[in-house]
Amino acid sequence: MGTFPENRSLIFLRFALPLVPVSAPSSPGTQQQRFAAYLDRLAQAAEHLDRVAPLKSYCTGLLLPGERKSVEPMAARLAPDNVRRTHQSLHHLVADAPWSDESLLARVRQEVLPVMIQEGPLVAWIVDDTGFLKKGTHSVGVARQYCGQVGKQENCRVAVSLSIATERASLPLAWRLYLPEIWAQDQKRRAETGVPEQISFETKPAIALGQIRQARAEGVPPAPVLADAAYGDDSQFREALTVLGLAYVVGVREATTVWPTGEAPLPAKQRKKRGRPPTLLRRDKKHQPVSVKQVALSLPVKDWRTISWREGAKQKLRSRFAVRRVRPAHRDYWRSEPHAEEWLLIEWPRNESAPTKYWFSTLPVDTQLRDLVKIAKHRWIIERDYQELKQELGLGHYEGRGWRGFHHHATLCTAAYGFLVAERSRFSPSARGGQLELRSHEIPPEFQPRGSSRARGTP
Repeated sequence: MGTFPENRSLIFLRFALPLVPVSAPSSPGTQQQRFAAYLDRLAQAAEHLDRVAPLKSYCTGLLLPGERKSVEPMAARLAPDNVRRTHQSLHHLVADAPWSDESLLARVRQEVLPVMIQEGPLVAWIVDDTGFLKKGTHSVGVARQYCGQVGKQENCRVAVSLSIATERASLPLAWRLYLPEIWAQDQKRRAETGVPEQISFETKPAIALGQIRQARAEGVPPAPVLADAAYGDDSQFREALTVLGLAYVVGVREATTVWPTGEAPLPAKQRKKRGRPPTLLRRDKKHQPVSVKQVALSLPVKDWRTISWREGAKQKLRSRFAVRRVRPAHRDYWRSEPHAEEWLLIEWPRNESAPTKYWFSTLPVDTQLRDLVKIAKHRWIIERDYQELKQELGLGHYEGRGWRGFHHHATLCTAAYGFLVAERSRFSPSARGGQLELRSHEIPPEFQPRGSSRARGTP
């Protein structure tokens, strides 16, 4: 069956699927009924009628119990009597079908965000990236690079994400694979893995800015942007957020330079009799910016306060913090006006010999220290999402090598996760993948996924 024009496709779906307004609450009923209604609404982004059933099956497979969420084991759980055909259908959906990740993720957001904000408004947009260990060199984006999963350089691929968060819930809005320069410049490997022509090398902050601009264009309610020092140390990233009208609380490294409170770069030199008047700010040997670590070490004991920001697993999380108004100094000698003042937040736990973390923030001048700490520390919520997406929904289990397959799998994982987020916000904070009321078939005892030791005939 061919692809419908957009208007005919929507007309068909109105009759084929039970439509429920996005802003309306779910109808009363069992969890299976709510999940079925959720999938019916997401299926409108499938763009082709032949993709509707596989899309629903894929999301269901991700939420069923099972250690491995790659295509073949999911097919066995979903249809143990027809594994091969189900496998082919799911594989085509994720690896080959040209549906739009952006459209489906927008649909997920439209479904889940109204439920999330019933308990409170958005408090943050969160930028982060996560690594996926991967052997070999042929899977798209794989290279030896820093992998947060193991905390060191490793053979892996890395994806940048943008998420929205309330006080209690969070949801990824976008995923984009980071393509190292050695990949971006390798035409053969690009062709083999289907990297789109328009994709060129971009730094992670540049990728994140693209996601943020798209979210702004789609009307996502604004909130302060949170990011770690890998993003916050990029002055162009921070300046772009300000241009977009977004406040931020972003990590910076201890060597980042600032002008302390009340100080600024020297003004431009006086005009000479001839030539154009100088406009650039200046420094000299006696007038130099200092590092944020120097600022921290210069503060008196009375400026440090113990702040708690949330409940941990065993007790309240607390530490010592201090705050100062400063002007960022990075390359301001190429500017004609100094940077505006912003907050410098510093953390120095009592049991540490030196400060451990630093943040820049453009939150309002009257922001209280406790509120500044609370929002800076809210990045923890995305780590919870990453953990659950990887461990329970198989975010890192996709075995294909292609660009499209990786992004389709990440999008479908997010779609499945969105249902969990909505369930927790409406009913049960403890809802987990693999623990829902979804029906699962037993895998036949003779089934062996390709590549397993038994399938290869090894002991």
